[in-house]
Amino acid sequence: MYRSKIDWWLMLIVYGAFVYPIVDGIRMKHYELSLIFAGIVGLISFLFYTIRYKIEAENLVIWRTKIHIHSIRKVYKTRNPLSSPALSLDRIAIVYNKFDEVLISPVERDDFIQELLKVNPNIEVQV
Repeated sequence: MYRSKIDWWLMLIVYGAFVYPIVDGIRMKHYELSLIFAGIVGLISFLFYTIRYKIEAENLVIWRTKIHIHSIRKVYKTRNPLSSPALSLDRIAIVYNKFDEVLISPVERDDFIQELLKVNPNIEVQV
């Protein structure tokens, strides 16, 4: 199992955007606003810290999505900021099937790629 690499500045931006309304709600005595945003911060934290990438037999599992490793055609390094199950901009793109692609950011990127290659040595790697 591989965890997602986390950019501290990205966490600062995300949490900063939601912590301000919590503090402002308390200051203005709008406690329901603070509770709503605290719940959102809790949900975001839960989602952030559950991002894992697992290699199970011949499948790559990202949250509940399974990608058959033999369908992976290419892996390349990217800093694409599109929304994805990655908490860092230091990412790799996994191209699979005919037109599908997912961006992830495993902490041990090289080990992760080597594990994929053990299952499917035909993956083109550009990192």
